[in-house]
Amino acid sequence: MRIVQITPSAGDSFYCENCLRDATLVKAMLKLGHDVLMVPLYLPVQIDESASPHVSPIFFGGLNVYLQQKSTLFRKTPRWLDRLLDSPKLLNWIGRKAGMTSARDLGETTLSMLRAEQGRQIKELNRLVEWLGAQENRPDIICLSNILLVGLAGPIKKRLGVPVVCLLQDEDGFLDGLSSPYCDQAWQTIAERSNDVDAFVAVSKYYAQAMRERLRFHGDRVHVVYTGISLDQYESAQAAPQIPTIGYLSRMCADRGLDTLVDAFIKLKKPDRLPNARLRITGGRRSDDKAFIEQMQQKLRSHDLLDDVEFLVDFTAGARGAFLQTLSLLSVPEKHPMAYGLYVLEAMAAGVPVVEPASGVFPELLEITGGGLLCEPNNPDALAEAIGGLLLEPDRARELGRRGREAICEKFDINQTAAEMVRIYEVIARKSA
Repeated sequence: MRIVQITPSAGDSFYCENCLRDATLVKAMLKLGHDVLMVPLYLPVQIDESASPHVSPIFFGGLNVYLQQKSTLFRKTPRWLDRLLDSPKLLNWIGRKAGMTSARDLGETTLSMLRAEQGRQIKELNRLVEWLGAQENRPDIICLSNILLVGLAGPIKKRLGVPVVCLLQDEDGFLDGLSSPYCDQAWQTIAERSNDVDAFVAVSKYYAQAMRERLRFHGDRVHVVYTGISLDQYESAQAAPQIPTIGYLSRMCADRGLDTLVDAFIKLKKPDRLPNARLRITGGRRSDDKAFIEQMQQKLRSHDLLDDVEFLVDFTAGARGAFLQTLSLLSVPEKHPMAYGLYVLEAMAAGVPVVEPASGVFPELLEITGGGLLCEPNNPDALAEAIGGLLLEPDRARELGRRGREAICEKFDINQTAAEMVRIYEVIARKSA
């Protein structure tokens, strides 16, 4: 099949599960022999050299989207100027300044993008559809990376006559975080525009059901395909570190529960518990996370614990593999129910057990894998108890890590994910023929 994967990129400043999922999936489908093209939106996509020939130019460049939202002048500018504003170097710089957009700007732009041909980025939409319609680019099926792109489905189907599939992963958190009245308007627009999509693919049973209820989808419109990972980059578990070491792998921010983990770590460091424990943190940040990280460092300093904590800058694939090998366990105590947790798969693939909140997808993942423990969400005491118990029972931790790795190798290989996705695409393409 000729498959186009349209992916909004978050740039390279923090660990973005959606970006990593899409890039890994595209590579796996290429290995299966399909003709796959990744189309990045907003910012340059981060992908290794082997797949880079299968990445298109940027569409809906972040700076163009912003300027066209704010000014009618930029909705009429010539392509040569738009091309300058789509410069990868400029967009990468802009991507590291993510905190500069107000809540109102974010809401208005999100709504405009969802409205597509009725929005302010119509020039960008026309360019994308025209490019996709060219003979050398024309696909058999188009996959939208998340439901925030659902506005593209109608114009694409109308002008290209190809089916459109949409992936579902954690969009509700972003949408619910929009200020009033944009949150309600965005959900309403998504409900209307979702009728243009041929099928949805959720990353977990939990999230499939959550979105069915939220958008009143009929059951047969939503498929479930677990996100897999490429297993080559994860070594089997080495001997547990001599010093009990807790790891955190995600964007360094409050929403991901880093403050909950810091509070739990402080409790664990009491002299009668685990005074020699260490905490290692990685996953990058946005510019607007700086104040939060400094606050966490100040809290650790006030308890004389800053020397026991590392904030690591490099979270590339190789660095993540090396990082996981230094851990006794990993915990990303998310504040809100999550559709998925790619870091959980990465940790277990390396034989590292996890401790996660009993919310969202985590009960589902740990039931399948047996690779960790659950605890009460948003409760530093409960988190400290679960982590402490596992660190004090290294044999138990090692067994959970072994089970987790075995399950990941058996059930979460990206090649299985890619094959199942292609099977769904083929069924939808036949129905649409």
